[in-house]
Amino acid sequence: MALNNEGGSQGPWGGSGGGDGGGPRNPWGNEPPRGPGRGNRPSNVDFESLIRKGQERLRSSIPGGGGDPRRMWLMIAGGLIALWIVFGSFYRVDPQERGVVMRFGKYVETTGPGMHMKLPTPIDTVQKVPVETVSSIDIGSTSSDTQNLMLTGDQNIIDIAYAVRWKIRDPERFLFVLAEPEDTIREVTESAMRAAISSVTLNAAIGPQRTQIADLVRERAQEVLDSYNAGVDVLGVDIKQADPPKEVDEAFKDVSASQQDAQKYLNDANAYAQQLTAQAQGEAASFDRVYAEYRLAPEVTRKRMYFETMENVLSNVDKTIVEVPGVQTYLPLSEVQRRTKEAQQ
Repeated sequence: MALNNEGGSQGPWGGSGGGDGGGPRNPWGNEPPRGPGRGNRPSNVDFESLIRKGQERLRSSIPGGGGDPRRMWLMIAGGLIALWIVFGSFYRVDPQERGVVMRFGKYVETTGPGMHMKLPTPIDTVQKVPVETVSSIDIGSTSSDTQNLMLTGDQNIIDIAYAVRWKIRDPERFLFVLAEPEDTIREVTESAMRAAISSVTLNAAIGPQRTQIADLVRERAQEVLDSYNAGVDVLGVDIKQADPPKEVDEAFKDVSASQQDAQKYLNDANAYAQQLTAQAQGEAASFDRVYAEYRLAPEVTRKRMYFETMENVLSNVDKTIVEVPGVQTYLPLSEVQRRTKEAQQ
């Protein structure tokens, strides 16, 4: 049965319909306020429709993407491949480095500093090798806790600590020829040092021949590493410590100090002998000159020698003797005593 609205202002439940009377009426009375945060009920969200709309927008943004979805995925895959090629095909090598290029792990080439191009990773890979960096390996220790003992040529024991400086010469050989390059350099240098120490005495090893030993070790280590094709340059060997074992170190230092004192006394004696020799040679040369003058003028030379001798003798005497003709200037006491004894006999 139809219900007629008489008057157009009241609903069937007695409430006002609101509006202009031409729309649906609110059966619960007045319409609640629609201000923010008050009385609004959340509407149901249709997620499927949102996903469909997003897909449609994506297709419309890609040229030709409004048709077959497979074409869209092919274009996405092509873009990813292009990015992979661009970012995986270029590399930069610094001035102090060299780039070793490998294709599926096999050596291809060595590149210098600058920008280079290769096949994308992982087809081609590049390992950068610092060829200008000087590395150092310490062998032995200067602390008293550990000792690196070696046998000298005179059957003595020496505790030695040293360091070997090296750098990479051929990057490809350094990477592929030796499995453990640094361990090989350490062992080769230590072997060369033992060979050099075994050919010298203890005093030579801890004293004047340390520089020669270091040079010899560097040369021998370089020869062995070259025979291994190691691609390494040995720049030098620095001997930091060369002492007897700590058990006899104090006694050995005392002996060394005594030897140094003995050498000092010997040097002083040699210097004094050279001084006396030079003085004697000078006096002999002076006598030769006087003799040459004496042969030319004996009387004049004799008087001059007499005067010079008296001047040297009487220069520090506080008495002066003056010779006057006909006057006895001194008493010959020794002659008087001799004559007295003769008279008594």
